[in-house]
Amino acid sequence: MDPGHLLAPFVHAGMTVLEPGPGLGFFTLEMARLVGPAGRVIAVDVEPQMIKGLQRRARRAGLHDRIDARLVQPTSMTLGEAEGTVDFVFACAVVHEMPAPTPFFAETARAMKPGAAFLLAEPAGRVNGEKFVGELAAAAQAGLVAISHQPLRGSRAALLCKPTSWVG
Repeated sequence: MDPGHLLAPFVHAGMTVLEPGPGLGFFTLEMARLVGPAGRVIAVDVEPQMIKGLQRRARRAGLHDRIDARLVQPTSMTLGEAEGTVDFVFACAVVHEMPAPTPFFAETARAMKPGAAFLLAEPAGRVNGEKFVGELAAAAQAGLVAISHQPLRGSRAALLCKPTSWVG
């Protein structure tokens, strides 16, 4: 999977992007390139080694000033200061790992600007159709609207948005 090809339609210069569960930054570094010097990627993970590895890779790539890599607790991404600032969210193979999807989607929706997009992708081998529908229901409960199902090899994926009239 080419991260640039996948993300370029959604991520543009100057954006603020949220990536929960970035791992070592396979997608994070590409998003940092796409947001440019005026943009920012907030990458949150519960694993200290993942954050350290991501920070190391970002420094080597000269992108560390665009990436806010944070260690968080499994129950909260601690995004209070980012509320209403996020233009795009990319959650790949992470929601099924959460203790509960409902609080995750609620916290994510609060961080998103009205009109912001959210690309949700879960591994088809680990998340069956029924579980994915449950995740989409939790997202809807948080005020996010599924606008399309995305073709993504080996994944169940949907593009969500926070409506411009949403009040959180």
